[in-house]
Amino acid sequence: MTPTQAKERIDRFGGKLNAFTQVFEPAAGDGPTFAIKDMIDFAGVPTGGGGRLPLDPSPARHAAGVERLLEAGWAAVGKTQTVELAYGGWGTNRAVGGPWNPWDAEVHRAPGGSSSGSAVAVAAGLCDVALGTDTGGSVRIPAAACGVVGLKPGRGLVSLRGVHDLAPSLDTLGTLARSVADAARVLEIISRPDAADAGRGTFDAEAALKCDVRGWRVAALASGDIADLEPEIARLYLLALEGLRAADVDVVTTTPPRPLSAYFEPNGVLMAAEGWRLRGAWIEAHADRMDPWIVSRFQVGRGITDAQLDEAGRRQVEDQAEFQGWLSDYSALICPTAPIEAPPIASVDETVSPLSSLTRAGNYLDLPAASVPCGLTGDGMPAGLQIMGGAQDEASVVALAAAFERVSGWNGRVPDLSGFQA
Repeated sequence: MTPTQAKERIDRFGGKLNAFTQVFEPAAGDGPTFAIKDMIDFAGVPTGGGGRLPLDPSPARHAAGVERLLEAGWAAVGKTQTVELAYGGWGTNRAVGGPWNPWDAEVHRAPGGSSSGSAVAVAAGLCDVALGTDTGGSVRIPAAACGVVGLKPGRGLVSLRGVHDLAPSLDTLGTLARSVADAARVLEIISRPDAADAGRGTFDAEAALKCDVRGWRVAALASGDIADLEPEIARLYLLALEGLRAADVDVVTTTPPRPLSAYFEPNGVLMAAEGWRLRGAWIEAHADRMDPWIVSRFQVGRGITDAQLDEAGRRQVEDQAEFQGWLSDYSALICPTAPIEAPPIASVDETVSPLSSLTRAGNYLDLPAASVPCGLTGDGMPAGLQIMGGAQDEASVVALAAAFERVSGWNGRVPDLSGFQA
């Protein structure tokens, strides 16, 4: 869409949806449109970080990913809402307010986090694509909750220059879009090597999209082995596996060395420990103006010693070697993105994080992964299928995601926004 078309839709639907923290007037550029999670720098525009006080009131330079999209002729239309300091999977924000999941205009449901506004903006057609960060599922979770594609690369493919970290050893920059092709093509644009931290070369989106997956062997988690799996999500997951089989993919129900949920806590230790070392001084200075749940999550890291953090890092290396060795027998691992549908905000329990129970493994094990829409529950809420590839194998993730998209029956589905009109 053009920037003018995007602005018209933002004016029409954006108020109640609350996807944006700031809309650029005029847009920066004239091409297809993208939005930027407010943990990512745009020169001269405050990087709010989802809080009352900006992390950077006036960045001197665009983040590398933003810079590359602008150079490729894309137009930036604004900054999108995020869970404060990107630390949460529900999409809530008690500091500045969170966005509204566009699939239910009557009940304020969780949009998923932490790239909440980016997913809402794409799902509602307020922009073509959006950038998000992913430390434990923060691109894939809101993609699943809002019915869009979320693509998280492995580390080292996309530069994190200009991205405000949550946990430096886990963070990645990903893309959200309405189609696998758009998500993959934007990943190609932002994946150029960078002297700072991205040295793997440019991702070839077209080669991945054209790849023939017939005969590929993929692992799939048994639905009975997935904790807290809601019946409607299980139903859509099993239908998705049948769709892959119909695409001539050899789907093997099997068991990894450890369940994906086993990596939930180790990932959380790294997030908390690294997060506190990065943001501890900020939190101690500004805790009274922050969402108290965010403060409490970071404070867990204060009690993790350097020795414990070092041990967690050693364990991570061992776990990566074990899991990646097992996964080498398959082209990918398939499972639901989240075991539950997006609940009403009023019922969210901030002491637990079920939406990230199956996604954190992707960051902890440093594996690329995508969430692709796989249908609607009986309540009319989207569900996502997670495709997790081998180390540095974004191509297989994109190829399988595109193959599933072709048989999913999802293409063209959008939420009814009549209840959001200004």
